[in-house]
Amino acid sequence: MKEKTGYPPSLITAEMIAPCGMNCALCIGFLRERRPCAGCNGDDTHKPKHCVECAIRHCEEMGQDAGGFCTSCSTLPCARLKRLDKRYVAKYGMSMLENLKAIERLGLERFVEQERDRWTCPGCGSLICVHQEECMVCGRARGEAEAA
Repeated sequence: MKEKTGYPPSLITAEMIAPCGMNCALCIGFLRERRPCAGCNGDDTHKPKHCVECAIRHCEEMGQDAGGFCTSCSTLPCARLKRLDKRYVAKYGMSMLENLKAIERLGLERFVEQERDRWTCPGCGSLICVHQEECMVCGRARGEAEAA
């Protein structure tokens, strides 16, 4: 049986933060071994259709923001972002709206550092996938990892 390898926290970079505040480095699509997604700001080749066609990513308002985030939008939070945030808070315990607030408050680089700390498994040092309840490498429960 093949031993699982970890995903280093250094995969979380400024480029991996989507316009909506999603940390794409934590996504199962990015962390999968076969045909990984490059994240919202990367190439569309292996992205799921819903990501390629994402209305938030292609929003005209967001395109006017020099930083490439929803933070300067006059309708923040828009209905789309509210729905996405509500789903992620309920299912995965992660809020895009809170991420956007943190980016504004801390700046992007400090936010990225904070995300590396928050999403590193204390059991094995690998990144924790937001879409999984356990670390994909060592099996430690995500709640345990976040509380540690």
